[in-house]
Amino acid sequence: MANLIIGLGNPGTGYSGNRHNTGFMVLDRIMANCNFSKPSLKFGGAVAEGTINDEKVYAFKPLGYMNISGTPTSEIMRFYKIPLKNIIVIHDELDIALGKLKVKRGGGSGGHNGLKSLDAHIGVDYLRIRVGIGHPGDKDMVSDYVLSNFNKEELPTLDNITQETARHIGLLLAGDEAGFMNKVSLGLQN
Repeated sequence: MANLIIGLGNPGTGYSGNRHNTGFMVLDRIMANCNFSKPSLKFGGAVAEGTINDEKVYAFKPLGYMNISGTPTSEIMRFYKIPLKNIIVIHDELDIALGKLKVKRGGGSGGHNGLKSLDAHIGVDYLRIRVGIGHPGDKDMVSDYVLSNFNKEELPTLDNITQETARHIGLLLAGDEAGFMNKVSLGLQN
């Protein structure tokens, strides 16, 4: 049975460096590290195929805006008959510091519009890689903050977390959440 890894972000070059596009950035690194096919446009997004630890994996970037990610995701799930338990969603997380990440299955959206859309269209029991982007400190600044680019000083930290996530993603596909977190944490300390 195939697996589906989804990166959340907004389409277009104007958003490409935004904190809100962290899911796209991490997924791009996974696809590069694991020699995925060149993405093709279908199901309202960019789809690439690859194999990680002998497991068939589809990488998917919904190319509508964040708040409508659920519709194209439900289409690709149905077409490839991928169960919810085989889905990993990568997204930015305000409540986690930059350079950290957490993994969890299910839960609420925490106000994240991409997760709200996914929850409404596919359910909530998918695995989430919550990649920290930090919080601006004031809830009134959140919208501008997530749509701003990472600054020059933050880019090495971002690069490190995308690399470590890509290096150890096979552990998540194998169901080893604790092993994934341990390996990523160790990698981030070096």
